[in-house]
Amino acid sequence: QVQLDESGGGLVQAGGSLRLSCAASGRTFSSYSMAWFRQAPGKEREFVASIDWSGGITYFADSVKGRFTISTDNAKNTKYLQMNSLTPEDTAVYYCAVPGRSYYSGSRQEEYDYWGQGTQVTVSS
Repeated sequence: QVQLDESGGGLVQAGGSLRLSCAASGRTFSSYSMAWFRQAPGKEREFVASIDWSGGITYFADSVKGRFTISTDNAKNTKYLQMNSLTPEDTAVYYCAVPGRSYYSGSRQEEYDYWGQGTQVTVSS
């Protein structure tokens, strides 16, 4: 069983930055892929970014490419989503997720068996 604990959300002005954290317990996080999804009010949850199990390959949605990055601290069993140049369109609840198949790092939500509780990100204009 994997438990994911997210933190780092908050209120920021447009153009600002936030860093979300996803701490894992129950398994060694370094050997698993991980993804971030988000859900804005009235919209479906969507893929944001992912990092593969080796930590060497990352994927980003077109809407965040060039502004968001993912990093890993294996010693802390934690992965981070650094979000820069935020816009009001980035306002959403952000979730980290770990797939049932450790090597999967794509965007299909059904592949992810473990989810964090979500953290609210609000970007004001």
